[in-house]
Amino acid sequence: MPDDSFDVIVIGAGPAGENAAGRCAEGGLSVAIVERELVGGECSYWGCMPSKALLRPGDAVAAARRVPGAAEAVTGPIDVSAALAWRDSIAGDWDDSGQLPWLEERKIALVRATGRLAGEKVVEVEERDGTVRRLTAERAVIVATGTKPVVPPIEGLADARPWDNRSVTAAKDIPRRLLVLGGGAIGAEMAQAMRRLGSDEVTVVEGMDRLLAKEEPFAGEEVKEAFEAEGIRVITGAKMTAVDRPAGAERLQATLEDGTVIEADEILVAVGRRPATADLGLDTVGLEPGKPIDVDDRLQAKGVAGGWLYAVGDCNGISLLTHIGKYQARIAGDVILGKDARDRASRDIVPRVTFTDPQVCAVGLTEAQARDRGLNVKVVDHPTGGVAGGSVTAKDFKGTSRLVVDEDRRVIVGATFTGAGTADLLHSATVAIAGEVTLDRLWHAVPSFPTLSEVWLRLLESYGL
Repeated sequence: MPDDSFDVIVIGAGPAGENAAGRCAEGGLSVAIVERELVGGECSYWGCMPSKALLRPGDAVAAARRVPGAAEAVTGPIDVSAALAWRDSIAGDWDDSGQLPWLEERKIALVRATGRLAGEKVVEVEERDGTVRRLTAERAVIVATGTKPVVPPIEGLADARPWDNRSVTAAKDIPRRLLVLGGGAIGAEMAQAMRRLGSDEVTVVEGMDRLLAKEEPFAGEEVKEAFEAEGIRVITGAKMTAVDRPAGAERLQATLEDGTVIEADEILVAVGRRPATADLGLDTVGLEPGKPIDVDDRLQAKGVAGGWLYAVGDCNGISLLTHIGKYQARIAGDVILGKDARDRASRDIVPRVTFTDPQVCAVGLTEAQARDRGLNVKVVDHPTGGVAGGSVTAKDFKGTSRLVVDEDRRVIVGATFTGAGTADLLHSATVAIAGEVTLDRLWHAVPSFPTLSEVWLRLLESYGL
């Protein structure tokens, strides 16, 4: 092939793009991956990984304080400098050289450039020195450009130097007073991380009537209770109308619709994300720039003749989670390699974890979603810590576990677990839902004693088995 011709061209080298490129290359295809920033993408440097590194020191200290004997050993504050240095290490010091061998081993050509579609199977790339050239795909182009944060049109907000996920996960100092706009996963996680790392005042403002509004109602309420117990102010059902930070000023003031004024040193905006497709050349293939790329269950873009354009990960708007993007990438790669692969998980079997303390871990449908679909639903709840494993994990272990059961098929369609360290309970629920395991069969999956997983037994007993 000519130097600028490949079987597959991937635009975006985040986790979804890397997995798509790897799947195709391992199947024997020639692959180029185009990336304008860092190989590894948002997740590695400004999202999943550094955010969890910021959360972990506080989690470890809180876990120790819940165990008699260990609690007495916790005598000092978190070493913030060490915590931030560890975060830097987890983020590779924002240097992607450690990611490159993986591409090289698979003979994937890395093009450090901004990539745009320029017609059927053509990607125009503008390299860092301004050079523009055209790459041609013989089989497919895969878009994996992710999303960008949304800044709502609140008076004065854009001029107040707001933080986004990149600002907070790469912060060099902990603000004394932090205001968080948005009570979803990013806002909640970073509010607690900053508070535990030393912020004197943290306030979360959420427009919906509860935190984590897409999850079961009890989840947001339990997180709110935990936040308030450790000094985080939570304001729900509130609309922010203005933000004022005079030029050069260190502090800002935010005004809510009811007249409440909140002073802070920094404001983190975490109200949502939009697909990074505005400057992607979608119009050259008949699609609308700036919108999610609508795909079918083969991850092929709808409305593009020939089935050569694919979109995986956040840019297709289905489920904005790294693991789902990686899953979609593997499906797309298999389709390109000629396999009869279909996406069966991205809409109904989505595992998700909010790494607050308590953690909120869920997969599948909430009770409300299941009922909205007209399913004949039965819901069973049990305290997550109401088993022997909870007793030996922590004093006064708090949390709730819930199964949403489709009575007509006697299978689980949704599950939620809250509590400290409950994320590892989630995959068993994911397997049960994906495998459509009946409750009668699931009854014979015996949980080990004494672990938190024994809550499965209690839930099934509560159901009536």
